[in-house]
Parts: sequence; structure tokens; C-alpha cells
Amino acid sequence: MLTLEKFEEASEIVSKVTVETKLAYSDYFSRQTGNKVYFKPENMQFTGAYKVRGAYYKISTLSEEERSRGLITASAGNHAQGVAYAAQCMGCRAVIVMPTTTPLIKVNRTKGYGAEVVLFGDVYDEACQKAYELAEENGYTFIHPFDDPAVATGQGTIAMEIIKELPLVDYILVPIGGGGLAAGVSTLAKQLNPHIKVIGVEPEGAACMKASLEAGKVVELPTVTTIADGTAVKMPGEKIFPYIQQNIDDIITVSDEELIGAFLDLVENHKMVAENSGLLTVAALKHLDVKGKKIVSVISGGNMDMITMSSVVQHGLILRDRIFTVSVLLPDKPGELVRVSQLIAERNGNVIKLDHNQFININRNDAVELKITMEAFGTEHKQAIYNALEEAGYRPRIIRPNL
Repeated sequence: MLTLEKFEEASEIVSKVTVETKLAYSDYFSRQTGNKVYFKPENMQFTGAYKVRGAYYKISTLSEEERSRGLITASAGNHAQGVAYAAQCMGCRAVIVMPTTTPLIKVNRTKGYGAEVVLFGDVYDEACQKAYELAEENGYTFIHPFDDPAVATGQGTIAMEIIKELPLVDYILVPIGGGGLAAGVSTLAKQLNPHIKVIGVEPEGAACMKASLEAGKVVELPTVTTIADGTAVKMPGEKIFPYIQQNIDDIITVSDEELIGAFLDLVENHKMVAENSGLLTVAALKHLDVKGKKIVSVISGGNMDMITMSSVVQHGLILRDRIFTVSVLLPDKPGELVRVSQLIAERNGNVIKLDHNQFININRNDAVELKITMEAFGTEHKQAIYNALEEAGYRPRIIRPNL
């Protein structure tokens, strides 16, 4: 049972392995939404995510015999690091099964905490089945990443910290994968103050909790597709589902494009990096139809590998028309390139890349193609540059940038 006494116990225990993540007020998102927005930056935890809370508390409840057999779990990354670090602190062996699609940074960090890593399957659910098989074969003690009341109790300590720091909080937004964090946070929040609204946030391509709540029972999605790998779960936890039904007030789903935009907003306005799953509650802020409320967005983790980060930045700039590529046709004669460049410069466009193709037309006197990738301030600026090229007779055509 997720009782207040257990939450208090867990809060004291997890404080041994967590850093204090004080609420960070967001002037930018407060102005954008008309509310007072705060972040609970669990991306600043030592392991880069909140998951160490549930892992450490769960392991602390095990008997010496259960710990001595070795621990095993399945995770897309953050729970893996939480279990590996907690096991290291307690002197236990840990085996972690991770999907083959897990970012390399999460794999290496998990190994860095002394755990043995087994890569298996394309999504969490497949890795989890493999972990159960290995537990059966070798006698390991299984630590479920979310469908365990003890794990959920450890995660729920986040709510206690939020309410201690901001007693009059109106809304708490929590990301949902399997539901452990949402179950813990919502249950404790309602126990401390039933007037607090707790909103779960899922990626559109992996909204298993929303589907389950609508069905009135746990259901499994046929497939999941999302850049939020930490919440790419086909089926939520059955043990924690009743707590979600009772205590979550609503579910918001956000698209991958919204997550990309949230990443840019967070980096540019707060100099803070969060992984895609951690960005769910940031992207969800604009979906809340409220004003003048105190809102806390739980940023669950920040373990994003550099390749993913660079891809998200590029896609974000393209989506917001801050980088675009235009193809123009011009005569193949001296001075034409200078003329185009001058036209762009006069409208404050910043050229990033040029691709001059003389072989697009057999008759070089007729036209050659010039692809220009440039930086703009946004959609209006992009359109102004496009209009200028069109008025100059260059027949511009917007194409996808090849950065």
C-alpha cells in the first residue's frame, strides 16, 4: 500500500542517495502561459534522473537473502542507472537488460556504476520479458521499473519535496511511461492536499495509460513510436493502475514535434538540458486551459546522448523556420552569385551553406541551380527573404535542408 507512513519512510531513506532539486521558477513559461510555472529539475540528480529514488527505496526493503542473490531489472536507461547506482551503494550485484535502441550514453553510464548490461529487444517490453527469463534461470531478485508499490513509493517522494517548498501548488505535471512516478506522486499529493490537480503527460505515440484509463483496465498497445524513449512503454503497470485511476485528474498527450520545440525553449531560456521523456511536462504546459495557477512540471531526466541532442536541435530550428533551404535558378554567368548573396544580406539572412549545381540543365546559359541554406529569425523573416528572391525573378523553391 502507498501509505503516508511509507512515503515518510521512503523520503528519509532516499535522501541518502539523492541531491536536493529545488524548484526553479520559469519566467519564460510563466509569461507564455499566464501562470506561475516552476520546474522540479530531477534531470539534476546524480544519476541524471529521478529513478534512483524508487530503486534505492525498493532495494532497502529487500532481505539480505534477496540482495545476495543479485538484482536484475529491465530499463530503457534511467531506471537502469538508478538500480545500478543503488546496488553499488549497497554492495549488490546488478544485471540490467536494456533495449538495443537505448542511447549509448545510458548504456555506458549503467556499466560505469558496476552493473552488467544485456542488450535485448527493440522496446522496453521485450527487454523486460528477457529480464524475467534471466531472473528465473539464475535466481536473481527482479526490481520492476514501475509496477511495484515500493518503487512507486520511492518515486512519490518528489511530491513531498514539491509541497514542502510550494505548499499552495495547484497543478503538478508528471510524465508517464509505465506509471510508477505518476502513481507515487499523485497518491502522495492527494493524501497531503486533495485539492492539488495531478496531470499525467504521455507521448502521442505511446499513450498506453490514456488508452487504459479509457478502457477501464490495463491494455497493451500494438506498437509504440516516439522519440521519448524513456516512456516508450506498450502497457502500464497493473499493480499501480488503481492508484492512477483514483488519483490522476487528467492525461495530456504531446507530439514529438512539441517535444522538439520544448527542448529548444528549455535550452535557450533556461540553459537546461532535458531528455525527450523529461520534456513531456514542459510541452504540456500550453495544453492547460488555466490562468493564474501555481504549476510544477516534473522534469524527470536529462540523459540525452549528443547525437540525439544535435538531431533535436537541427529539427527544432527547421520546424521553427530558423533554418531553411531555398533552391533558385540563375544564369551561369559571372556576378549572379554575388547578386543573390547581396539580396539575402540586405534582408539580414545569414547564409550557412551553398550548393552550386551547373549540371541541372544542359543549356548552362538558361539556368543553373543554387541551393542556399540560411538562418532566419523565424517564419516572417523566412517569408520576407523568399518574397525578395521571387520578386528578383529567381523562381525560389523551399526544399528540405541537408545539414
